[in-house]
Amino acid sequence: MAPGHMMPMVDIARAFATHGNTKATIITTPANASRFNDTIIRDTDNSGHQITFLTISLPLKEVGLPEGCDNLVSTSTRETTFKLFRAIEMLQPMLETMLVDNKPDCIVSDYLYPWTVDVAKRLGIPRLAFSGGCFFNCCVSYNLEQFRPHDRVEFERQPFAVPNLPDEVTLTRSQLQDLVKGNTDFNELFERLRKAEKNSFGVLMNSFYGLESAYVDYFRNEMGIKSWHIGPLFLFNKPTLDDKVGRGDKSSIDAHKCLQWLDSKKPNSVLYICFGSLSRFTKSQLIEMASALNDSGQDDDQEEIEEEQQHWLPNWFEETVLENKDKGLVIKGWAPQLLILEHPAIGGFLTHCGWNSILEGVCAGVPLITWPLFADQFYNEKLVTQVLKIGVEVGNMVWKTWATDETELVEKEKIKIAIERVMGVGEEAKEIRRKVKEFSELAYKAIDEGGSSFNDVNELLKEISMHKQYYMVKE
Repeated sequence: MAPGHMMPMVDIARAFATHGNTKATIITTPANASRFNDTIIRDTDNSGHQITFLTISLPLKEVGLPEGCDNLVSTSTRETTFKLFRAIEMLQPMLETMLVDNKPDCIVSDYLYPWTVDVAKRLGIPRLAFSGGCFFNCCVSYNLEQFRPHDRVEFERQPFAVPNLPDEVTLTRSQLQDLVKGNTDFNELFERLRKAEKNSFGVLMNSFYGLESAYVDYFRNEMGIKSWHIGPLFLFNKPTLDDKVGRGDKSSIDAHKCLQWLDSKKPNSVLYICFGSLSRFTKSQLIEMASALNDSGQDDDQEEIEEEQQHWLPNWFEETVLENKDKGLVIKGWAPQLLILEHPAIGGFLTHCGWNSILEGVCAGVPLITWPLFADQFYNEKLVTQVLKIGVEVGNMVWKTWATDETELVEKEKIKIAIERVMGVGEEAKEIRRKVKEFSELAYKAIDEGGSSFNDVNELLKEISMHKQYYMVKE
């Protein structure tokens, strides 16, 4: 679907292969396979892990999509997104044939593929749904649906508390997904997702108990869903320099050039900015962002949202950042995010609140500035700012998938204030930094032998093995 979904799926295969000599097969499109081929080759060559790729081509022509449009990065409208989902669902017969030929003990599929639970059922194989998000946002979504507190507020910007959660969490109607408010074309799909989740063997989460223990317990006990926390997945694989540089795709910048620039900076002096691979901004919003960065006085290591948006930045910003490398560094395209975040010069991370980015920031011990846009990002923001208290909000109030000229601007003063709160030397900044460092330590403990995630992976593999033995005896 998107790099943010594919990366942890590949990490799951690698984590499984690390435990108990498990063989893992990744089924994906040729284009997506090429993104991760070097990573898998390095892994198998260095460790002897049994990981292989099987490729399957999407019927793009049949649904009216051009060649190469095989993930969400290549879609830009609702229409093309729906066509992509239709093309993926048309893979069902081919996938079933592959599974019959390869005889796996279980299937791990993205939760956005609800039809895989039917395939698994026909073949007598347990299906594990991979969420791609965290326990917290699942609990928030569940309670919003159960109690519908947003139906009782008068105004879009009126805050309300989400009932029955372990912590006080407030949202506004304007920050809710269209799905929750019942006015989206995706309602039918998400109803299928809920049903498929209930009929699956269980749910895998790229998270760890020490980060959101109360919500792990709530998900399992109150919502009654069988689950395993198996993250942070990328830490399981002890990423090398090459892994960090090539994670998700080939980096658009030479790693040594990037490190050399960062090495020239003082500790905690650089703000890293990245909005993921699917985000879109208007020209007006980019100008506000650029103005705030220029006024803040911080160095900024910025990944461009889209390469073609580069010319929308004001001339003074291009002159300052592109020509004067002492001020900032602009990376057009894919950035080596892990490598950047782990550098001691990085003092803050301005993020769209995609779960992978939050987890990578936490593991690196970097304070967060939150700027959610769509999907579950506003819920993730509340975990960061209201529950964990490891970041501050930039102030975006409106959930919107597609950026238009009518999209409400986050003004430069709000952006500047958020940057100063995190990158400054005040007590708030110190406390945020202290807390995120604590969670970073817990993340590494979780994947060590005897840690919470290490144990959950082992328990999961044992259950799959027992399931296989049960069906062998039954037959």
